[in-house]
Amino acid sequence: MAETPPQAAAQQAQPQAPNISIRAQLVRSLTFKNEGALQSPDGQPNVTVNIHVDASKRGDNEFMVGLRIEAGSQTETQEFYTVSLDYAGVFTIVNCEANMLEPLLLIECPRILFPFARRIIADVTRDGGYAPLMLDPVDFVALYRRELTRRAQQQNEAASDSDPTVN
Repeated sequence: MAETPPQAAAQQAQPQAPNISIRAQLVRSLTFKNEGALQSPDGQPNVTVNIHVDASKRGDNEFMVGLRIEAGSQTETQEFYTVSLDYAGVFTIVNCEANMLEPLLLIECPRILFPFARRIIADVTRDGGYAPLMLDPVDFVALYRRELTRRAQQQNEAASDSDPTVN
């Protein structure tokens, strides 16, 4: 029987890194309301942006990750536009430990999708007659941490609501 060289044995003992591959990308929904077409602003418009991430399992090692971006431009007295984009990707993820799957789905997958969604938002606002809305890079780690904090608060509130000794 041949002995395994030490290098080969070390490589076999190391776990493989997670592998992410994107199978498809798609616009699930896109809405653009152009309320202020051809109007002159009565001040500097404010732009608001909200971003939401979701993920769901589709099959063995296959997941749908959604990135919903809602943005609007308005002054105190005028609304110019609102845009809502629900953009998604279908990902295959292998060699991923269970405790790392959620962060991978809610941080890394949206990070892959974001540049494509950003381009769509920029094109739609430009085609609506405005300067393209160029979204700043998003810290998906911070969004994920905020979501974890929100979940923990909900669990604490639910626990205190169900405990009759807490007043």
